[in-house]
Amino acid sequence: MNHEVTSTQQTEAAHESGQQHPIGLYLKVWGYLFVLSAMSYAVDYFEVQGIMRWILIVTFMLMKAGLIVSIFMHMAWERLSLAYAILVPPLVLLVLVRIMVYESDYIFWTRAIFMDGGG
Repeated sequence: MNHEVTSTQQTEAAHESGQQHPIGLYLKVWGYLFVLSAMSYAVDYFEVQGIMRWILIVTFMLMKAGLIVSIFMHMAWERLSLAYAILVPPLVLLVLVRIMVYESDYIFWTRAIFMDGGG
């Protein structure tokens, strides 16, 4: 009898059983999400105002999104190309938004110079 297991049989067995992660990992992430949400609510509770409010809220939001994407969507264990396919487009959009901010400043000051100084 041949007791050798081929790589195809190993792959099929892995697909049938599914990938299992320890429940402790998910509980830890839920705990982190709870703490980050509590910190986000604390920003409102302590009535933080101005730019600091928005910096804190967006920071907590991005941290929660990163945890959700990496653990619950299993991106931490995916191939690099799939991670790039999900992470690169938002980063490119941020670069384009920053370019638009520079352009809007240029347009604003150009209009201010030529409309105020021309009369």
